[in-house]
Amino acid sequence: MNTLYDVQQLLKRFGIYVYVGKRIWDIEVMALELDHLNESNVITQKEFIQAKLVLKHEHKIEENKTENNNI
Repeated sequence: MNTLYDVQQLLKRFGIYVYVGKRIWDIEVMALELDHLNESNVITQKEFIQAKLVLKHEHKIEENKTENNNI
């Protein structure tokens, strides 16, 4: 699992589709949904960790874009 698309496909396996309207918000909601899947023990620990790392990376990219646009 390397991309945001991969995380979306993982969530899609469980009927979870996320679209809030702003990419950074989508990433945050996906992280919450992953937490719920992990608490329910329906995904492996490896899938959970990989997906969270991808989301953390993508979130940081979006934060940097926002900061650069505000300068």
